[in-house]
Amino acid sequence: MQDCKQCGKCCEKWGWDQKGITEDLTPWFQAHRQDILQHVSVTLIDGKRARGSDLSIDDLHRIARIYYWVDASGRKIRYCPFFEKREDGKVYCKIHTVKPAVCIGFAPWAEVWHDYGLNCPACLDNIP
Repeated sequence: MQDCKQCGKCCEKWGWDQKGITEDLTPWFQAHRQDILQHVSVTLIDGKRARGSDLSIDDLHRIARIYYWVDASGRKIRYCPFFEKREDGKVYCKIHTVKPAVCIGFAPWAEVWHDYGLNCPACLDNIP
């Protein structure tokens, strides 16, 4: 395992147009995180589309697919709305403590992401 240098390259490349899981939504509903849910689009099992902020925890069983991230009108955006570059040059996740599983599980040094790892500053010293 590598130590992330918080350069933001992963978030810039992979932090948008991701599929979610209902387990991500549960804590957001429980904590009333409309700031996050407004950027979530879902397809319901009946084929209708909805925004996460228009649903409740009682609707989880009706969700067929979850998409990250959308703008205020529900259109896909090509960036993560929670990506924040600060004056120290590092990138921070504004929802780090509740970020989705797809973000938690991303590790550019993992074999499955080997080609991407070639561009990761945390990986450069350790690529075989």
